[in-house]
Amino acid sequence: MTSSLENDNFIRACWRKETDYTPVWFMRQAGRYLESYRKVRAQHDVLEICKTPKLAAQVTVEAAQELGVDAAIIFADIMLPLEGAGIGLKIVDGGPQIDKPVRNNDNKVVEKLESFVPEEDVPYVLETARLVKSNLDDGIPVIGFSGAPFTLASYLIEGGPSRDFTETKRIMYDQSEFWNSLLSHLSNMVSSYLLAQVHAGVDAVQLFDSWSGCLSPVDYEEFVLPYTKRIFQQLEGRGVPRIHFGVGTAGLLDDMRETESDVYGVDWRIPLDEAWKILGDDKVAIQGNLDPATLLSNWTLVESRTTEILSSVKGRRGHVFNLGHGVLPSTDPLQLKKLVRLVQRTTRR
Repeated sequence: MTSSLENDNFIRACWRKETDYTPVWFMRQAGRYLESYRKVRAQHDVLEICKTPKLAAQVTVEAAQELGVDAAIIFADIMLPLEGAGIGLKIVDGGPQIDKPVRNNDNKVVEKLESFVPEEDVPYVLETARLVKSNLDDGIPVIGFSGAPFTLASYLIEGGPSRDFTETKRIMYDQSEFWNSLLSHLSNMVSSYLLAQVHAGVDAVQLFDSWSGCLSPVDYEEFVLPYTKRIFQQLEGRGVPRIHFGVGTAGLLDDMRETESDVYGVDWRIPLDEAWKILGDDKVAIQGNLDPATLLSNWTLVESRTTEILSSVKGRRGHVFNLGHGVLPSTDPLQLKKLVRLVQRTTRR
């Protein structure tokens, strides 16, 4: 596939094509560890930034340019489609909080999801994507994203972040009809949301299934996989790479590969070469997988761990370097900048 991008190494890696070097970008690329973001955040809350395309585009572009990465990811929150559909919530430092956690369909949550139209309910996200594309002037690709159905359902049910997902699993096991309806409508929402971002000009999309690692393989296969798979089928043939990312999903990779994503993001709990072997060495690209906490240590350790990851890949096509999860707020941005240069320099063909 042809590209008008000045630096298309990330896109080429996603398609498992030859690259000039291993491309690198970071999840939570624009965040509190950056002074440029903190200046904006001091005057606006997260939702306000997300809903103001000029601000969201500004922090997106500034982060990408400051770090020298090979892709930008739009500044947004995975809860925005839910909020746009009329689900009451707020985003605080501890994570999203749902005003009225869902235990059944009494508050008509399914009907709210069914009426979701991206262009009408979250137009600011699409405008942010267009502004970022314009401001980057085709220098590097732009990544759009969404939360996956299970992760969004968990937030709706638990009311916020959870350690054990007890209520989510209780509904999943005991209210199968409601669970299937909820996940079905969430998958439709996510599909339309990601497609709208593609139409707005993003060059790739990532599905964040941040919480599916709490599931056993049999539960994932029965209660989650069919809905995730549907999303990737809807995105097939749209001309953009599809990335499937999960946290703590080493035991689920054999099932996750059935989604037939183009790229799989994995965390630090499994060596990259082992994950690739499970997913299919010659079939998919892989993204990852430095532990974000490593960057809180000294540069010698960061360099050592990074070199280990790159050595395990052995220069094969289809590797996108990233962290195993988002950048931690206390990270020194100089560490990230040095990491970017290290990966780009040492892997240059």
